[in-house]
Amino acid sequence: MRTTSEQGAPALSPGRGTSARAHVVLPAYNEAASLPPLLRRLADVALAERLTAWVVDDGSSDGTAEVVAAGVPGLDLRLVSHPVNLGLGQAVQSGLRAVLAEAAGSDLVVVMDADDTHDPDLLRRLRAEIDAGADVVICSRFVDGGDDATAPPLRRLLSRGAAVLFRRLVRVEGVRDFTSGFRAYRADLLARATRHWGERLIEERGFACMVELLMKLRHCRPVVTEVPLVLRYDRKRGASKIRIARTVGQYLRLLARDRLAPAPHRAL
Repeated sequence: MRTTSEQGAPALSPGRGTSARAHVVLPAYNEAASLPPLLRRLADVALAERLTAWVVDDGSSDGTAEVVAAGVPGLDLRLVSHPVNLGLGQAVQSGLRAVLAEAAGSDLVVVMDADDTHDPDLLRRLRAEIDAGADVVICSRFVDGGDDATAPPLRRLLSRGAAVLFRRLVRVEGVRDFTSGFRAYRADLLARATRHWGERLIEERGFACMVELLMKLRHCRPVVTEVPLVLRYDRKRGASKIRIARTVGQYLRLLARDRLAPAPHRAL
C-alpha cells in the first residue's frame, strides 16, 4: 500500500504493457465500516483485472486511513490523504490527479462510491464498453435493468428530478443518469480536460461535482454510453452524507454558471 499526498500536477506516463490498467478512485469520508467488504470485492475482481484502488481519505475521523493502511491481500491499494474534510468534489479531484500522475493514456479510470453501494463486478462491463469505443461509461439507474429501489425516497426523487432538469437544459448525448457517482473514463480524455481546466476541472465541493465533471467533459465531444446499475443501498453502513436542499442549490448554481461561462475557444 502506497501513501500519496494531495499535491502534484497530473501528467500521463507512456503506456506500459499490452493490457490497460483499471484505476478505481474511492472518495471516502468516515467509511471505515463500509470499506473492508468493498475492498474485498475489488480484490476478487483484481484476480482477473490489472487493477489499482485509490482511496481518498477526505479528513475522516473514524479510522478510514487505518483500514487502507492495513491493506487487502491481492489488491494494489493506495491512500491519498486530506488532513481536513474538503468535500466530495475535492476528494474526486485529488484522486484523479493522483491517478493521472502515473496512468497510461489507454488506462481506465473509474470513480465509485466508497460506501459499498456500487458493485465492483460492473468493472468488467465498463472495460468492455471502453474497449468498444466509449470515452465515458455511466452506471445508470435509469436504463433497462437499472434500479435504485433500496435508496431513500427523497434521494430517489432528487436523482430523478436532476436527471430531468439536466437532460432538458444540458443535453449531453447518451446520458440519462447525470448524477451517478459510478463512472468510467478513458485516462487520456481526463488528461485532455485537465490540461485545459487545471485545478478548475472540479470546482463544486459537494455532490454536484459529478454533474460538473460531465458538463465540462462534453466540450471534449466524448462518446458516452450507459450500463445498468442496481444500487445496493441496503449494504450501506451509516447515514447518508448528502444534504438534499444544499445539493439542489448546488445544481441550480452549476446550471447558472454553465450558462454564463463561455465554451472553450478551441477544440479540446
